[in-house]
Amino acid sequence: MQIQTPDWVKHAVFYQIFPDRFARSKQPRKRLLREARWEDWDSMPTLQGYKGGDLWGIMEGLDYIQDLGINAIYFTPIFQSASNHRYHTHDYYQVDPMLGGNEAFKELLDAAHQRNIKVVLDGVFNHSSRGFFFFHDVLENGPHSPWVNWFKIEGWPLSAYNGEFPANYVGWAGNRALPEFNHDNPEVREYIMEIAEYWIKFGIDGWRLDVPFEIKTPGFWQEFRDRVKAINPEAYIVGEVWGDSREWLDGTQFDGVMNYLFAGPTIAFAAGDRVDLEQVQSRDYQPYPPLFAAEYATKIQEVLQLYPWEIQLTQLNLLASHDTARLMTIADGDIGSIELSTLLLLTFPGAPSIYYGDEVGLPGAIDPDSRRGFPLEANWNREIFNTHRQLIALRHTYPALRTGDYQVLHAQEQIYIFARTLGTEELIIAVNAGTSSATANADVVSLRTQPNKLLYGTAEVEWNGEGETQQLSLTVPARSGCILGAGD
Repeated sequence: MQIQTPDWVKHAVFYQIFPDRFARSKQPRKRLLREARWEDWDSMPTLQGYKGGDLWGIMEGLDYIQDLGINAIYFTPIFQSASNHRYHTHDYYQVDPMLGGNEAFKELLDAAHQRNIKVVLDGVFNHSSRGFFFFHDVLENGPHSPWVNWFKIEGWPLSAYNGEFPANYVGWAGNRALPEFNHDNPEVREYIMEIAEYWIKFGIDGWRLDVPFEIKTPGFWQEFRDRVKAINPEAYIVGEVWGDSREWLDGTQFDGVMNYLFAGPTIAFAAGDRVDLEQVQSRDYQPYPPLFAAEYATKIQEVLQLYPWEIQLTQLNLLASHDTARLMTIADGDIGSIELSTLLLLTFPGAPSIYYGDEVGLPGAIDPDSRRGFPLEANWNREIFNTHRQLIALRHTYPALRTGDYQVLHAQEQIYIFARTLGTEELIIAVNAGTSSATANADVVSLRTQPNKLLYGTAEVEWNGEGETQQLSLTVPARSGCILGAGD
C-alpha cells in the first residue's frame, strides 16, 4: 500500500506546552479563580499543586512562539481534570475551566491558525479518572450502574481511595486513580471515536495519543485513523511509543511516534559522560552510556531503516518532554551538549519538537521538576536561545533539512559528518563532540557540489579533487558544530 502522511508535518517545528506552566494571563479574563492561591511561579513544582497557567496566557505568548520560528504546538492534556498535568480526564468534551474553558480554547485555536500555527491535542484514551462521570456513577451505584461494562471491574466493593483494600478494577500501571477503559466494549470504542471526531471538527490539527500501545483491541487504531482522516485527511496522528514502533507505523494507524529512539543516542553522543545518571536511570530511552561517532552513526542508521521514508518525515523528534528530565539537567548544565544536540535535532528528518523552556536553558530534573514555570526573560540563557532561533530559521530556509536525503559522510572518534540533499540543494552538517579541535578528511562521492559556505558555526573547509571522488578536509573547533551550504 502507498503510505500517506500529512505534508505540513514535514515542514513543522513543534513546541510542546504544558498548559499550567507556560504563562498566566496578564488580562483579568478568568471568571473563576481570579484570586486563587496558586503555587509561586518560580518555586519547584509539586505533584499536586497548580501554578495557574492558562490558555489566555499562551495566546498572549503567540508573538514569542511565532518569532522563535514555531509553526505547530503540541499541548499536553487540556480537558477538565483534577490534576495539574490533566492526564486524569473528567470530561473529554470540556476544556478545563482553570485554563479558560472551551471559549478560550476556540479563541486560541483561531489566533494560532491566523498565524499558520497548527495545534495538536493530547488524547488520553486508554484510561480516564475517578472523577470521570461514568466511572463516578459506578462508584455510586456499584453493579447497578449502566456503565459497569465500560471499565475492567474485577469484583466488589470497589475501593477507589482506600489503599488498604484491593481496588477491584484495573487502573493504568496499577494506579487506582486511572481506571482503564474496556475497549472491547463497542460503546466505549464508539465513545472514543466520537471524541476524536468532535475535536477534529472543532478545528484541531491532530492528536498525540497517550500510551496507545496499552490498547490491544484489534482494529481500534485503524478505525481511529479512518474516522479522523475522513474529516481531515491532513490531520496528524502521533503515538507515544518509546521504542521500536513498526507495529503502529505501517501506514494504517499512526503518522509517527515520539521519536525517543533518536533522542537517546543523540544525547549519549552530544553529552557523552556529562550525563547525570540519576536523571536517566528510570527512563528507557537510553541516553547513556556515551557513544562515539561511529556508534552514533550505527544507531542513527538503524533508526532511519526502521520505517518507510514517508513515515520518517513525520516522526516527532525530541530531546526532552514532560516525561523526562530536561536536557540542561541531564547534561549537568553543559551548554555545549545542548547546542550540539539541538543542531542534530534541527537537521534530522522528521518534525523537531522543542519542550517549552528548553530553548532558553530551563533546567529540571525528572518530573515533576521538569514541569517548571516558563522563566522570566531576565533568566533566559541567551546563547541557547540564539542557537535555537538560528537553527530553526535555517531549517525553514533550506528544504533539504526538512525532506532531503540523509547520508553519513564521516563518523570517527568524536567527529560526525553527514549530508542532507534535495535536488541541487546540498548541505553538510558536522559535529565535533570532543574536547579539542579536530580535523576530518573524508572522500565524498555522493555530492555534485562542494559546499563551502558556513551557514552556521565555525570551521576551516578545504576541498580537493574533482569528478566522482572529492576530498573534504574539515577542521571543527572543540564542542561545536557547523552547517555548510553552497558558496562561491
